[in-house]
Amino acid sequence: MADESETAALLREIRDNQREALSLQREHIAMYQRQLERIERINDRAETLQGRAGKALRMILLVALPLVFLLLALMFLPYLSRLLA
Repeated sequence: MADESETAALLREIRDNQREALSLQREHIAMYQRQLERIERINDRAETLQGRAGKALRMILLVALPLVFLLLALMFLPYLSRLLA
């Protein structure tokens, strides 16, 4: 009879430990889901920022490159006029 009560107590302890382990797993899964959602939001924001930065860079290049070529042409203009004269 004592063995049966010890066995029953051990089985109850195992059951309680399994319930606690399952509860911890649920908490970890919930935390993991929250982290995944946060990561998705961060990635969406990063993609938006990269898109805006790309558009700004294209606009800067459209303005800056012609100005650089104009400045180079103006710098070499005196040398070319002296060579041709």
